[in-house]
Amino acid sequence: MSATAQTRMTYREACKQAIRAAILADKRVFLMGEDVARYGGCYAVTKGLAAELGEDRIRDTPLSEGAYVGAGIGAAIAGMRPIVEIMTVNFSLLALDQIVNNAASIPHMSGGQFAVPLVIRMATGAGRQLAAQHSHSLEGWYAHIPGLKVLAPATVEDARFMLQPALDDPNPVLIFEHVMLYNREGDLDPGVTAVDITSAKIRRPGRDVTLATYGGSLFKALDAAETLRQEGIEAEVVDLRVLRPLDMATVLASVARTRRLVVIDEGWKSGSLSAEIVARVVEQGFFDLDAPIGRVCSREVPIPYAAHLEQAALPQAAGIVAAARAAVKGA
Repeated sequence: MSATAQTRMTYREACKQAIRAAILADKRVFLMGEDVARYGGCYAVTKGLAAELGEDRIRDTPLSEGAYVGAGIGAAIAGMRPIVEIMTVNFSLLALDQIVNNAASIPHMSGGQFAVPLVIRMATGAGRQLAAQHSHSLEGWYAHIPGLKVLAPATVEDARFMLQPALDDPNPVLIFEHVMLYNREGDLDPGVTAVDITSAKIRRPGRDVTLATYGGSLFKALDAAETLRQEGIEAEVVDLRVLRPLDMATVLASVARTRRLVVIDEGWKSGSLSAEIVARVVEQGFFDLDAPIGRVCSREVPIPYAAHLEQAALPQAAGIVAAARAAVKGA
């Protein structure tokens, strides 16, 4: 497909189109959350949809995550296909009982008698000076929970097409949208009409070191790979995309080619998703490694408000370059 045939749009617009298409295609689908209707969403993803589709399909809720996530679970069990929007991942902690003890567990505790086909969307990550109440990356916590599927679309294509297969899944699916991606533009190939929600994807091939990451850190890894190329180091960039269940086959195959691995994760290093990936590679691919595995994660602090401190706390391209260089050159 030629570049001229592609449609350029923001990540925000891709999310909006995905919601709109899903609602128009299935009368069981509706979206609800705080300020999603008249205000148009905290990040303007749903702006204009209530006027077009009606406030029975785009529903404002009270400021009570526990209440409206619980309502979404009930609607899903009753046969609807709800999309629940939580304003930020930090606020999802107010609905942990509903997500972990109910949505993830009911299909198992009922012996399969009840399905919970619920999709929960939430903003995650830092970079907008929203301080510790709104800026953390907790998707690794949810990736710990059996019964949940956890997605982290980074590209416009994934933002546009991951929602439908998530709605088709009979079990709860959590979609994490990084706050720094909403304004990012990308090309949408009209020849692509679907993506899977089961596999990782290689975004840049390479031979010298694997950079494995997801979400908002993907583009930092790609920038780092370009810097490394200028030094003669060809980095392969793996977009994990699906955080539970992890597609370790793609990661292990990449490590077998490059023999080196750096994992980039905006979560904290201690008990993180990066730690799980490292453990699995050591368990399943240890003899493919020619160097210790590197990790680039957020500093072990609540995310600061001040811009220079916030940036210092987060993984950055320079840190990724340094970790990859150390893996390749042992320096």
